[in-house]
Amino acid sequence: MLGRALDLLVAFRAGEPGVSLAELSRRSGVAKPTALRLLRELADRSMVERTANGYRLGLRLFELGQVVPRQRDLQESATPILADLHEATRETVHLAVPDGADVVYLQKLAVAGSQRLPSRLGGRMPAHCTGVGKVLLAFGPPGLLEATLERGLVRCTPRSVTAPGLLRERLAEIRERGYAQEYEESAPGVACVAAPVLGPDGTAVAAISITGWSNRFAPARIVPAVRTAALGLSRIVGGASGIRPPAPPRRAGRRPR
Repeated sequence: MLGRALDLLVAFRAGEPGVSLAELSRRSGVAKPTALRLLRELADRSMVERTANGYRLGLRLFELGQVVPRQRDLQESATPILADLHEATRETVHLAVPDGADVVYLQKLAVAGSQRLPSRLGGRMPAHCTGVGKVLLAFGPPGLLEATLERGLVRCTPRSVTAPGLLRERLAEIRERGYAQEYEESAPGVACVAAPVLGPDGTAVAAISITGWSNRFAPARIVPAVRTAALGLSRIVGGASGIRPPAPPRRAGRRPR
């Protein structure tokens, strides 16, 4: 029953005012009578709430999320660094962590008044399609890349890398230069630069990125800033300091890899 209750909880999606019982049953694969009984129990514990449109996630889940130790400590340490980076670049700043073959966004500082980027706080994306995900794969434990390849490389846009050999080649380049660039691989019109936050064992525990719209994004201005921010957070969380200095971005006219 616990597994079925969790299946129902993860069936909710961002931005929905409410989801019907029938739709939750369809998404989760839990039979409607069982789903109804579980949703009632979850509502009694404030894990979900009834709305005019069906059900939505409850406040208790938000409270539980705030006491997850590793993410909370990482967020608290990253907050002033991300704020400075956001102020200096006037671009959208992300902090992300790995979760299997995906990345989950722990923080997002958006640009007020600008066109909204598709990423969201608490959202997830396939790691191989994002800048943060590629540095997490490049600097993460070997098992992370193998798990990603085993799941299969989905295509988010026509520019997404879906060939395992090409992905390995790109990750080797990222390890060499110390940062990743993404150009319309996660969503049309989106570009970013990302750098790894290293833990005590030298593997990436998180990633910081600066993201903007590709028609006005300037990697040459962004790379040193994002690398400096990631290095600063690495030192705070006890990561290795022997990271290569920022390599110069590729010349204009060549697509970021």
